[in-house]
Formats: sequence, C-alpha cells, structure tokens
Amino acid sequence: MADIVKAVTRVHAILDEISCASLEQSAGIEQVNRAIGEMDEVTQQNAALVEQAAAAAHSLRDQVASLRDAIGRFTLPG
Repeated sequence: MADIVKAVTRVHAILDEISCASLEQSAGIEQVNRAIGEMDEVTQQNAALVEQAAAAAHSLRDQVASLRDAIGRFTLPG
C-alpha cells in the first residue's frame, strides 16, 4: 500500500510539473503572438510610409519638370 501511495504521489508531482510547464508555454506563446501582432502593425505602418514617400517623390518629379519648363523660358543676356 505504501508503494502505491508513493507512486500516486510521484504521479501527482509529475502532473504538477506538466501543469506548470504548460502554463509557462502558454505564456510564452502569448508573448510571441503579441510580438507578431506588433511586428505586423509596424510593417503596415512602414508600408504606408513607403507609399507616402513614393507619392512625395512623384510630386517632386512633377515639380522639377515644371521648374525646368519655367527656367527654360529665361534667356541669358549674351
């Protein structure tokens, strides 16, 4: 009977360890999920910034073309 009690006690201790490990694993997975969510948000923000930069570059290119046209109308005295 004493051996059975010892075995049950060992099984109980093992189950407690498994439970603790499962909780730690769950917490770790939650942290990873949060980090992935944050990375996704930053990636979306970066994509939006890239789009804005491309639009600004296009606008600058148009302005440069207009400026070249305007400058081309001037002649230097010579």
